[in-house]
Amino acid sequence: MADEHLTLNLSSGGDVKIKLRPDLAPGHVARIKELVGEGFYDGVKFHRVIPGFMAQGGCPDGTGMGGSSKPDLKAEFNNEPHVRGVCSMARTNAPNSANSQFFICFDDAGFLDRQYTVWGNVVEGMEYVDALPKGEPPREPGMITKASVSEG
Repeated sequence: MADEHLTLNLSSGGDVKIKLRPDLAPGHVARIKELVGEGFYDGVKFHRVIPGFMAQGGCPDGTGMGGSSKPDLKAEFNNEPHVRGVCSMARTNAPNSANSQFFICFDDAGFLDRQYTVWGNVVEGMEYVDALPKGEPPREPGMITKASVSEG
């Protein structure tokens, strides 16, 4: 089977292509694909962008407090390291609380390893993640203008 990719068209200038990793987190990849298919991520802001750490998005109201109407996901922690370009699910202190929010690492964040579910990695366009406005929240947050999934 060909690899599947999530493409995020960002307001910061271009497309970010993320290789989906169902081999690591099949439930999380299925949820992301389901939400993309419903248009959930289109227009969603990156509400928390911390230089040297990560960019977080996927909250429908842009506050970092929300999620989709779907049930939270069971954790699929794995041994994939949190390094530059890795995509992982955000959650509360409860391990099985990931829903729709995710983050993309700017740099090595090994302290997150095996505590957050890695579900993909950026293969093209990391410069557009780097270009997202910084802040918690940014004064004028960057956003996903369109999200899509494709094979190949």
